[in-house]
Amino acid sequence: MIRDHFRVIRVDLHSGKGEILTIEGRDRYAGGSGLAALLFSRFGRMDKSWEEPDQPLIFAIGPLTGLFPLMSKTVCAFKSPYHDQYAESHGGGRSALALRFADLDALVITGRARALSCLCVGSRNIELKNVHFMRGLDIHATGKLFRRMFPGAGHRSILRIGPAGETLSAMAGVIVDTYRHFGRLGAGAVMGAKNLKGIAILGDGSFPLPEGKDYPTLFQDVYSLLTGTEMMHKYHNLGTAENVVVLNEIQALPFRNLQQTCDPAAPEISGEKFAEKALLRNAACAGCPVGCIHLGFVREKFMEPNQFLYRQVSYDHEPIFAAGCMLAVTDPFAALDIMEEADKVGLDIMSAGVALAWATEASEKGIVSTAETIVPLRFGDAGAYQQAMWHLARGENDFYRLLASGTLRAAERFGGKDFACVLGQEMAGYATGEVFFVSQALGLRHSHLDSGGYSFDQKHTEKDAAKAVEFLVEDERSRCGLTSMVSCLFARGVYTESRLAECLASVGYDGLAGTIGPVSERIRCERWRLRMATGFDPDRVDIPKRFSEVVTWKGPIDWNFLSEVKTEYAQRIRAVAAESARERDNQDRKKEKNTTA
Repeated sequence: MIRDHFRVIRVDLHSGKGEILTIEGRDRYAGGSGLAALLFSRFGRMDKSWEEPDQPLIFAIGPLTGLFPLMSKTVCAFKSPYHDQYAESHGGGRSALALRFADLDALVITGRARALSCLCVGSRNIELKNVHFMRGLDIHATGKLFRRMFPGAGHRSILRIGPAGETLSAMAGVIVDTYRHFGRLGAGAVMGAKNLKGIAILGDGSFPLPEGKDYPTLFQDVYSLLTGTEMMHKYHNLGTAENVVVLNEIQALPFRNLQQTCDPAAPEISGEKFAEKALLRNAACAGCPVGCIHLGFVREKFMEPNQFLYRQVSYDHEPIFAAGCMLAVTDPFAALDIMEEADKVGLDIMSAGVALAWATEASEKGIVSTAETIVPLRFGDAGAYQQAMWHLARGENDFYRLLASGTLRAAERFGGKDFACVLGQEMAGYATGEVFFVSQALGLRHSHLDSGGYSFDQKHTEKDAAKAVEFLVEDERSRCGLTSMVSCLFARGVYTESRLAECLASVGYDGLAGTIGPVSERIRCERWRLRMATGFDPDRVDIPKRFSEVVTWKGPIDWNFLSEVKTEYAQRIRAVAAESARERDNQDRKKEKNTTA
């Protein structure tokens, strides 16, 4: 089980063949984010477009996957259709444990299938099936067919795309085991470009647990912290949907395309209201005892009287923000209907919701009309947004095809760039202030989870740019360590650096246990090297005017302070990318010298 190298399977979709690779570097890159970066540096084509068949689609797990609770995530890495640069998206479900039980640290997919296909990978076989008859099917229908085609229970994970991925929408996600997603930056379009409707990972093997007393004792300690203390109760009880009321009360909740940061109706779509009206049950990713997945229900009336079909839809703060707050939809069931439509077509709800919020304000201002939007868009009109999700996913006309490539691109063509709520990609559900706006705009994944900028805004009133940037840099480094394990970031309070070192040592990774800090920094630098090498320039990232108009509990946004943080953070990003490039050049020269000798 414990090995100092990575066991990687590479599959070429064009030939339908795969090979097992042994790749060195465990003590330098750990796994997860680090392994994904290592593999992209080896297989990625920096100078070619994202849809080039040779570009890799990478799924990587960490050294503690399957060994400790909440080590339940998989890192997906690819060249993004959103900006044609290196990208990561993180997803849960059963994918991580399925890879572990298939005895794999990573799956690398290259090439383009000759027909629409599904790839099945297990510990003993690879199979590529022609599924041309699934073209255009939504996520639910696709999932039913795949479950019949690849029967099995336990450690089986099914990843699939909907119509949005097939039309190569930059907002297309990959749905993982129904309730989890590789949502952001267009992983679904990468699968679509490879003619890949789905991936079935069969965890059909087994692995021994570590011997000795240290491992079971530490496992029980970690388990007790996760389940027997208050540390994780928030995530099980109301989940991150708890944030809706909190952010609304401090005027930091994006509402009505960020024209407001609070609204009297916001409590109607709070975590408390969802729990009271719509919560059906909790679920969990494989290997997680917390159960933070909250499933609400929607119902559809049949032709027969008093006969209904009930469907389950996962929700948390971000989907509520995108399908509720940003669109001024303040009924939990209406918001769930919109979330479900986004899921069915395979769209990232965050990007799609923010894009439609912009389109709605653009409609109000007369910048676009129903000639573009097809259905009249009005804030609060949930039915119209459900229809618009299908138009957006299918690229129904030029307007929706352009909008699906990114809100800013549509705004550059039609106007309305000032009120496009884009921070590198469509914003997350926090309007806490300057540091968060910069942290998402310049973050590697343009994610609210790249670093805790929203937390810094809430805890600090002073306008010290150097202090803010130092926080962002250190928090990003720390999170790189967690995303290389690959831990759920909800458990970051449990998996401190010292506890991670204990966990690694208890299962035999002694070398890695003693160097978590330097390894995390190396991974941070290498990811930025890849992002810069594929075209990222932090100085060219614009933060639209709408963010300067925000007023929070601390008062109006200080644009000078925001600009100062942005400038200094951009300098730090360029510096770490250059440092990684120098280290890589030195390694290449050493290899060349050794080869010559």
